[in-house]
Amino acid sequence: MKKRYAQGLQFLLFLLIGALILWWLYRDQDPAELLRALKEDVNYFWIVAALMAGLFSHIVRTLRWQMMIAPLEKHPRFANTFLALMIGYLANLAIPRMGEVSRCAVLSKHENLSFTRLLGTVVAERILDILSMLVSLLLVVILQWGVLKGIAGNSFDFSRLYQSLATPGPWVALFLVGAALWFFRKTIRASRFFFKLKDLWMKFKEGFLSFRRVENKARFVFHTLLIFVLYFAMMYLNFFAFPYTAHLSPLASLTVFVFGTLAMVAPVQGGIGPWHFMVITALLAYGIEAGQAGIFALVVHGALNLMILVFGLLSLLVLPFVNKAKA
Repeated sequence: MKKRYAQGLQFLLFLLIGALILWWLYRDQDPAELLRALKEDVNYFWIVAALMAGLFSHIVRTLRWQMMIAPLEKHPRFANTFLALMIGYLANLAIPRMGEVSRCAVLSKHENLSFTRLLGTVVAERILDILSMLVSLLLVVILQWGVLKGIAGNSFDFSRLYQSLATPGPWVALFLVGAALWFFRKTIRASRFFFKLKDLWMKFKEGFLSFRRVENKARFVFHTLLIFVLYFAMMYLNFFAFPYTAHLSPLASLTVFVFGTLAMVAPVQGGIGPWHFMVITALLAYGIEAGQAGIFALVVHGALNLMILVFGLLSLLVLPFVNKAKA
């Protein structure tokens, strides 16, 4: 009961934070101008094309996840793997980071696979995603340094960071915890909890290192690169849906894509608020007016989350029938 109460409170808190950021960004937006832009300025052909690129990226991610799971126990069915993935994305709209756990739970149930091993593969996936994001960020820093400098300015002060690292309190606490663990290491290793934790860790580690055992490594790398390309294409195609962003270069799209990806780190449902802020900030650096940048962010984010909502709910409905047919 307490756990459900805490989850509900967490959901409302993160949603409130996102809503406040969204209100602050759009507090001066004219509703009439927004409706006019939605009717007259948006070319929805390109919005749909971008969504198709996003859907294809989910299919490729499903294929890559299958490749990571197969060496551990067995090759899961594509239908269950894809449906579990989409249900995970849907869960992230409710509670941030819940999607990773949800899709593992769904696939574990319907394919009779180890939940812990599946969770290990998802963590490995996330690390690959982070590496892709870091490569993208490095490209933006190298190729768009002038734009980034214009966004950040020269006002960032590192003195507070240095002062916090120079404070002895955190280092003393870290030392005391380490010393306690070392002193009681034999007692800890002999405990029942340690053996359970060790067993879970071995399964998790097996899943985490699963990408090293995939049968076709070239295909695995190709899928990883293709996911990144499709994510980038999804952002770039959206540029053509608006008359004021259609002229922007692929490098501008890469910058906006990276800014939007960084915003998704925030523990807010679907990136509501932080994603809009980061995308608007990036577009402003390329000379797009604030109102136009706001409309772009609102339409693109709304379309993407609508797709996840629709396919996630459909996956919830279809999943029992797929496995009933199997039975």
